[in-house]
Amino acid sequence: MSFFLSHPRKFLLACALAAPCVAQAENIQEAAAYDADSAIQKSQAAVGKELQDFELTDSHGQAVSLSDYQGKPLLVSLIFTSCHHVCPAITKHLASAVEAARDALGEDSFRVITVGFDTPVDTPDAMRVFANQQDIDDPDWDFLSASAETMTGLVENIGFVYFPSPRGFDHINQVTVVDPDGVVYRQVYGAAFDLPWLVEPLKELVFNRPQAGSHFTSELLGRIKLFCTVYDPNTGRYKFDYSLFVGMGVGVLSVLAVIVYLSLEILRARRRKKGSDLA
Repeated sequence: MSFFLSHPRKFLLACALAAPCVAQAENIQEAAAYDADSAIQKSQAAVGKELQDFELTDSHGQAVSLSDYQGKPLLVSLIFTSCHHVCPAITKHLASAVEAARDALGEDSFRVITVGFDTPVDTPDAMRVFANQQDIDDPDWDFLSASAETMTGLVENIGFVYFPSPRGFDHINQVTVVDPDGVVYRQVYGAAFDLPWLVEPLKELVFNRPQAGSHFTSELLGRIKLFCTVYDPNTGRYKFDYSLFVGMGVGVLSVLAVIVYLSLEILRARRRKKGSDLA
């Protein structure tokens, strides 16, 4: 379900750009003049693009490649660690959404990376401290650093927009959903997005994607989970809805009842005819 079909454009533009965060940034290149419309256009233009195999560094100083994350859906979030309000709030909200998504889709059903875009400041140590400050302790969530050259390519690749401002950085509030083949699948906007905006595209990728060598039973199970895993606005969580099976059961019983009734009527009609023939 398209984000634009469900949410008015004015709201999208209002929530897409983050409130400025104050940063002590050095060696910042001159900013391009982005506005909300051009930011959204650039972000949406990335959908359908293949994620390039950039090399980054994890919070322990080990080199990783984006191709290492293929095989499962991937969430990509960009922040800068010297932001003391918006970026921590974005990350905490994403953590809450990730927890709910894992409950609904499976603990190891997708992976997450948070990348620091302020390359002189967002070192592996800074990313590790940032993760600890947000209480992120998820084995499938990595906090990564990159060189300035790599970051230039990455932000272009995923349609992320940021630029320095008198108060630090302004940037788009965006979580990029990447499919298991490494193709940008969806952009999720807002510092505090509604849970279905993130979980629905993940659900499509986790449950509705045929796997190589998969059997009919596993594919059928995936499709059942796709339609029966639903959002409950009363609890703010996803749950497996058994009402489909109840409805199917009622339907099957109704059909069987009609078949039995018709069979009995046919038998009665034959007996009456046989009786009249004997008479």
